[in-house]
Amino acid sequence: MIRLLVSDVDGTLVDKQKHLTDGTIAAVRRLAAAGVGFTIISARPRSGLMPLVEALALDAPLAAFNGGIIFRRSGEVIAHHPIDPEVAAGVLDAAQGEPVDIWVFADDRWYASTDRGVHVEHERVASAQEPVVTTDFAELIARADKITFVSDDEPVLRALHEQIAPLYDARATIAQSQTYYLDVTAKEANKGAGISSLAEAFDVPLSDTAAIGDQANDLPMLDRAGLAIAMGNAPQAVKDRAGAVTLANDADGVAHAIDTIILKGDHTG
Repeated sequence: MIRLLVSDVDGTLVDKQKHLTDGTIAAVRRLAAAGVGFTIISARPRSGLMPLVEALALDAPLAAFNGGIIFRRSGEVIAHHPIDPEVAAGVLDAAQGEPVDIWVFADDRWYASTDRGVHVEHERVASAQEPVVTTDFAELIARADKITFVSDDEPVLRALHEQIAPLYDARATIAQSQTYYLDVTAKEANKGAGISSLAEAFDVPLSDTAAIGDQANDLPMLDRAGLAIAMGNAPQAVKDRAGAVTLANDADGVAHAIDTIILKGDHTG
């Protein structure tokens, strides 16, 4: 019996335009009416989750920065895990001279090396704020929640990942949340630890918890959940690790999963 559903946001809960559809909102309400808990976990900062939280009227614990911050709609912070300052300094130093844009999230603000480009436009929506443009991130190192390197040249990000991972994997979570984003967060700020914290806050065992996501950085929570659901738009490698597959995010895949898998108990997908 599933008593809690934990959902990723981008590529999952929202459509490709990062909109929360009426169909998904209605499905979450049906879930609540059936007595099943619902919450979200995302690489987004708290500012980027609040419009969704308001639309869904979620008063339960939520997770920003992949679990780096566990908080409530009221603003109460339950847990906070910033990046180790030595790690933050090291990865920023490694990126110097590389053809990547740099974003640093600290104090629920978004600092960026440029305010131009399609990914900046998308992040304006995802973060629900304007970037603070800077090339000097030194004063943010001690309180950074997430560092993102941005490039449409995927081999460049892969090479950067391969450079920093051996140095800092033991002290940070380093993962590509999209082919064009390489994210660095605290070691505790990963969706595996995040779903465990959320399930504990709901007083629901992981065996009674379902998780739904679309990218490789969702795999740690899909692997821990009692029921793992992959989006129809997920790569095959993610689908292969899931117990069920729903429709794509542009086809109200979360709503479909709620109605045909969670509420009907069809865990075969």
